Amino acid sequence: MTEKTPSPGRRAFVTGGLVGLASGIVGASSAGVFGQGKRDTGATGKRGKLVEWRLASSFPSALDTIFGSAQVLAERIAAMTNGAFKISVYQGGELAPSLQVMDAVQKGSAEVGQTGGYYYTGKNAALAFDTCVPFGMTARQQNAWLHTGGGRELVDQLYADFGIVSFSCGNTGAQMGGWFRQPIETAADLKGLRMRIPGLGGKVMDALGVSVQVIAGGDIYPALERGAIDATEWVGPYDDEKLGFFRVAKNYYYPGWWEPGPSLSFLVNKKAWDTLPAEYRAVFTAATAEAATAMQTSYDSKNPPALERLLQKDIQLRPFSDDIMRAARAASEALLDDEANQDKAYRKILDHWRAFRKQSFRWFATAELAYARFAFP
Repeated sequence: MTEKTPSPGRRAFVTGGLVGLASGIVGASSAGVFGQGKRDTGATGKRGKLVEWRLASSFPSALDTIFGSAQVLAERIAAMTNGAFKISVYQGGELAPSLQVMDAVQKGSAEVGQTGGYYYTGKNAALAFDTCVPFGMTARQQNAWLHTGGGRELVDQLYADFGIVSFSCGNTGAQMGGWFRQPIETAADLKGLRMRIPGLGGKVMDALGVSVQVIAGGDIYPALERGAIDATEWVGPYDDEKLGFFRVAKNYYYPGWWEPGPSLSFLVNKKAWDTLPAEYRAVFTAATAEAATAMQTSYDSKNPPALERLLQKDIQLRPFSDDIMRAARAASEALLDDEANQDKAYRKILDHWRAFRKQSFRWFATAELAYARFAFP
């Protein structure tokens, strides 16, 4: 998954499909912050300090499930403060280049950003753990590690060096393995393959002999169509269908072992955060949780029918072979160890994360896996 930079000139405001999904949760939250159980509404309601922020997203508005999470955040914050705290949402490329959102937040040109920590491993390689690493945890496991397993505290130490406070903004769930022109059966088939795949997944593929290409979202389809690349990954059925890869690559592989549960983030400028009234900080925190839920549930409801539609378009759904999975996992673990051997802070997070992953995998391999094996077709 990566960004697509749209043409500038259109600002995306707080409307969209995910807002409706989130509307039912906020009543209790707003009641606890304003009005001692009564929510202020309309012109006669009380209003607090007027605050206007700008949110720079790494994603285009066309990716309504991901970008919609930022819209939910802004809409719910406005509702809970009776319009006193307003966040204007800008899609990727409008307020800041899509892969420079963290820079914009750090500098204060945007008070908040919606992005993925793994886009900024050049600043600190351990920021990948804020999102995901190859053969990492599923969405539920990643959320558990971040929110109650001590992960967020470790990640916050990384962001503190950049004057940033971080919050989860949603998860796509396990992603697909991508679209391939020709079937691949073994790890040997990967050698020389030209594949568009960024990030740590790309580094692992490179170690397996793939000719890794990093191509902007809007350029992927033309490159695949004219044969400049042999394969590409993106996200999953709902988003992949929109980009039309099924028209030129008929082999749809799974799973996306490099992104089994990527958690995206809201990054907030620390100075801006510290100037917020305490009740606004509480509102913002509550709204981030609501926005994150909206993203995950939207993907979980939209991917199944999208997959059914894709299966009607003369494609072949194929699992990666055990040979490929074993080779990729070995290369992934070696890559993580190499990074940790160069950085004590990275080692600290990796060891903590691995311990949590081990316990979580053991538990999920019990009841969850047994049920899935029996119930799933």
